[in-house]
Amino acid sequence: MRKTYTLVSILMATVHAAAQTDARPNIVYIMTDDHTEQMMSAYGHSPIQTPNLDRLAHEGVLFSESFVANSLSGPSRACMITGKHSHKNGFTNNEHGIFDGSQQTMPKLMQQAGYQTALIGKWHLVSKPTGFDFYDILPGQGDYYNPTFIHQDGTRSVEKGYCTNIITDKSIAWMEQRDPSRPFILFVHHKACHRDWLPEMKYIREFEDQTFELPDNFRDTWEGRTAAQQQEMSIASSHDMDMVYDTKIYIPGDHTRLTDDYLGKISRLDSADSQIYHQFYDSLSLSFKQHPLEGDALTEYKFQRYMRDYAKVTRSLDDNVGRLLNYLEENHLLDNTLVVYTSDQGFYMGEHGWFDKRFMYEESLRTPLVMRLPKGYERRGEVSDMVQNIDYAPTFLEMAGAPIPKDIQGESLVPLLKGKNTQGKWRKAIYYHFYEYPAEHAVKRHYGIRTGGWKLIHFYNDIDQWELYDLKTDPTEMHNLYGNPRYAKQQKRLHKQLLKLQKKYDDPIESQLK
Repeated sequence: MRKTYTLVSILMATVHAAAQTDARPNIVYIMTDDHTEQMMSAYGHSPIQTPNLDRLAHEGVLFSESFVANSLSGPSRACMITGKHSHKNGFTNNEHGIFDGSQQTMPKLMQQAGYQTALIGKWHLVSKPTGFDFYDILPGQGDYYNPTFIHQDGTRSVEKGYCTNIITDKSIAWMEQRDPSRPFILFVHHKACHRDWLPEMKYIREFEDQTFELPDNFRDTWEGRTAAQQQEMSIASSHDMDMVYDTKIYIPGDHTRLTDDYLGKISRLDSADSQIYHQFYDSLSLSFKQHPLEGDALTEYKFQRYMRDYAKVTRSLDDNVGRLLNYLEENHLLDNTLVVYTSDQGFYMGEHGWFDKRFMYEESLRTPLVMRLPKGYERRGEVSDMVQNIDYAPTFLEMAGAPIPKDIQGESLVPLLKGKNTQGKWRKAIYYHFYEYPAEHAVKRHYGIRTGGWKLIHFYNDIDQWELYDLKTDPTEMHNLYGNPRYAKQQKRLHKQLLKLQKKYDDPIESQLK
C-alpha cells in the first residue's frame, strides 16, 4: 500500500509540474534573520555543518562577495523588495520607520508580469504587506515558540509548534494550493537566527560538547576606532549581553533579572516542552551557581552559551531548507525553480568581542548568498563579483521577462548567472549607509564605500570620524589607517569614488555635512 501511494504521488506531481504552461522559472526566496556566513559551512570556515544549505551551493552558485546596503532587518528587507537604497525607499531604520507600501516594489511588478506572489514569515516593515496574492506573517520580530501569525484577512492565531518548522509548513501548503498553470515567487522569511536564539526542543542538548574557538580579535580594545569604542553590543558587558535574556542563565538571588520579556517568550511553551526547557537551563544555572565565574572567564562562558544556542537555531533552519528542497524535487519543480538563500545581513560571532550587526565592518556588511539555478542558467561554483541586496529585485524581474524600471538602483545578476563575461562591466565598489542612532546598541550613523581591497567609512551625526582599512593586509579591520601619510593617495582616491557613488545613488550626504 505504501508503494502504491508513493507511485500515485509521483504521477500526480508530474501532472502538476507539466501543467505549468508558462515556462518562466518559479522563484523561492528563502531569507533568514541574522544568519552569517561564518556559520554556514559552504563558506569554508564555519564551526558547524549546514548540509542542506551547502547542497544549494554545491548544486548552484555561491557568492563570495555578497553585501547589504544597510545592516539592519527592516531596512535590509526594504532594500530587497524595492531594489533601492534606504534613502530612496524611505525605510532607513527600525526605530521610527514605517514602510510606504504604496510605492513601487518588486512583488507588485512580479504580479503585473503574471506571477503568483506569496510571503510567509517575518515581514518587519510595520505597514501592511502589499504586492502579495497571499501572506501569513509574524507580528514584529515574532516568537520561536507557538508563534502568533497575522493572516491576510487581519485575524490572528497562535500556531502550535516551533516557528522555523511552521513557516516551512505554511510555505509548502501554499505551493500545494497555488495555480499550477502559472509561475510563482514565494518569499520564505524565517525568524531564525535572530536574538534570543531559543532552540527547538529536539536540539536543546545539541552542541553542548562542542567548545567554540574564540575569534583572534575577541579581546579587541577598538584602539583608533572611536565609534567602535562607544557601541553597546559587547559580549563582555552585562548591559549589552544579558545573562538571563541572552544566555538563559538565571543568577540565584537576583530576581529582578527575570524580565517580563524573557518570561513572556518561554511562557509560550506548552507544559511538556516547558519541562524540557527548564530542566536543561535550570541545570546549567545550578552548575553556574556552584561554580560562579567573573572577568575573562565569565565573558568566555557567555560566548560559549551564545554560540551553542545560535548553532542550535541554525540546525533547525538547515533542516527546513532541506524540507523545502525535498518538496520541490519530489514535485518535479526543482529544475524550473530559482532557489535563493540569503540573510537580511551578517552577524558578529564574537569578532571584535561583539554580537549583533549594524557596523559596516565585514562580518555584518557581508551576507551569505547561494542560489540553485533553473534550466538555462549554467553558471556553477563561486561567483566573486561584488553583489548587493539591491540586486535581487532586478534579477527576479529579468528572469520573469519583466521590464526593470529605471529608478531601480540594483543591477540584475542574470549576466553572472548565465556565465557571461562581465569583466570591466561590473561594479568595482559598493555603497553603504546606516542610519539608526541613537538606538539600541548605540552604533553611530555612518556611510562608506567598499572596493575589492579597501574600505572608507565616515561616522557622523554626534561624531565626525573617518576610518580607512586595507582589507588585503588587515581583513579583520583592526588598524584604522585614516590620516596616515603613507596612504594619502589611496585615501584621496576613495574619497573621490565615494562622492561618485553618492552622486550615482543620489545620496549627497557628504556635501550636506560640509
